[in-house]
Amino acid sequence: MGLLENIRVALSAVRSNLLRSILTVMIIAVGIMALIGILTAIDTAIYSFNDSFSSLGANSFSISPSGGRASGNRGGKRAKRGAPISFRQASEFKDIFDYPGTTSIYINGTRNATVKYQEEKTNPNVSLVGIDENYMTFRNLDLEAGRGFSLTEINNGNNRAVIGKDLVDQLFNGKTDKAIDKVISVGNIKYKIIGVLTSKGSSMNQSEDRVVLAPLLNVKNYYGTSNTSYRINVSTNSAEDLEGAESAAIGIFRNIRKLRLTDENDFEIRMSDGLVSFLKENTVTLRMGAVIIGMITLVGAAIGLMNIMLVSVTERTREIGINKALGATRRNILIQFLTEAIVICQIGGIIGIFLGILIGNIVTYLLGGSFLVPWMWIGVGVTTCMIVGLFSGLYPALKASRLDPIESLRYE
Repeated sequence: MGLLENIRVALSAVRSNLLRSILTVMIIAVGIMALIGILTAIDTAIYSFNDSFSSLGANSFSISPSGGRASGNRGGKRAKRGAPISFRQASEFKDIFDYPGTTSIYINGTRNATVKYQEEKTNPNVSLVGIDENYMTFRNLDLEAGRGFSLTEINNGNNRAVIGKDLVDQLFNGKTDKAIDKVISVGNIKYKIIGVLTSKGSSMNQSEDRVVLAPLLNVKNYYGTSNTSYRINVSTNSAEDLEGAESAAIGIFRNIRKLRLTDENDFEIRMSDGLVSFLKENTVTLRMGAVIIGMITLVGAAIGLMNIMLVSVTERTREIGINKALGATRRNILIQFLTEAIVICQIGGIIGIFLGILIGNIVTYLLGGSFLVPWMWIGVGVTTCMIVGLFSGLYPALKASRLDPIESLRYE
C-alpha cells in the first residue's frame, strides 16, 4: 500500500475505536499544549521587552538611585537605597556632561491620571510624563499629527500636551485631526493638545499609547516633591563610546552627589540592553521546565498509545491474516501500524499546537505583549509527535508484522 492508502486505513482505525483514540489524542494534545504554550508565552515576553528597551537605543544607559531593584544582603545588612535624584542634580549633570551623544531628563508625574474632554473621559490609568527637548528623540517617538514642544514651551513649562493614540481613540473617536488644539483635563489641570503620537502598542502591561507628555517644568511644578526622583537617560553616537561615556557619567555624578572617595556609588547605571540579556539568560530555566512538563505528559501519552496499538493488533489479528494471505508483506504491515500511530500523534499534536499558541498568546496579551506565531516551536511540536508516534507504534507494529498468517486467520 502507498502512503495515502496507509493514512486512509489509519484514519479508518481511529474512527472504529473513537473513544480510545480521542482519549489518547487529548493526552498528547495536553502535553504539546503545555510545551508550546509556555514557550510561546516566554518568547512573546522576550520580544515585548526587546521592543520596549529598543526604544532606548542600543548605545544608551540610564542613571537612577541605587536600591531600585531587588538585591541581596551585604554582610547581614540590606543595601542602602540611594537618595532620589533631584531636579538640580539632573539639570547640573545635563549641563556638565559633554560626551558625544544626547542627554535627556524626564519625570513620571503620575501613572493613574484621568483624562477628560467635554463629556468623555478615560479610566484612571493614564501616565503623565514631564519631558525635556531631547526625550522624544531619545525614545524614538514619532508624531502622527501636530508638532512637538518648542524650546520656549519647555523652558517656560507651558500647559501644552502631546498625547498617545489610545486617548485619541477614546476621547475623539479616533479622529486625530480633531484632537489638535483641543483642551483636555488631566486630573484638575488643563492642557492644550499640540501633537499626537504614532501608536507604539503595549509592553508588559504598560501601554505606550495611554500617555500624556508635558513640559518637564510643568509636571515638576504640579507633581514634584522633595522625594521626587528625576530620570536621566544618556545615549552615545556609537557603541564604541558607551564604555567611556559610562565612566565619565559616573565620575561627574559622584561629584554632583558630593560622594567622598571612600563612599560607594548611591546610584546605578543601567544599560538599555542589559535587562533584556538578563531576562534571556533567566528564561533558560523556564524553557527547561516547560520541556520537562511537556515530556512527562508525552511519556504518559506514549504509554497509552502503545497500549491502544497493542489492543488494536489483537482485535485486528484476523484482518492482518487476510492481508498477508492476499500478499501483504511484513514490511507492509509494519508500515501500516506505524503510520496509524503517527497519525494519531499528529492529530493530537495539531490540536495541542493550536491550543498552545492560543493560550500562550492569551497569557502574553494579559501581560501587555503582542501576538506571536512560534514557528520554531511548532516545528519542535510536530517533530516530537513524530518521534512519540514511532516510539509508541514500533513494538505493536513489529508484533503485528510477525504474526503467522495461518494462525491469524484462525483467530476468533
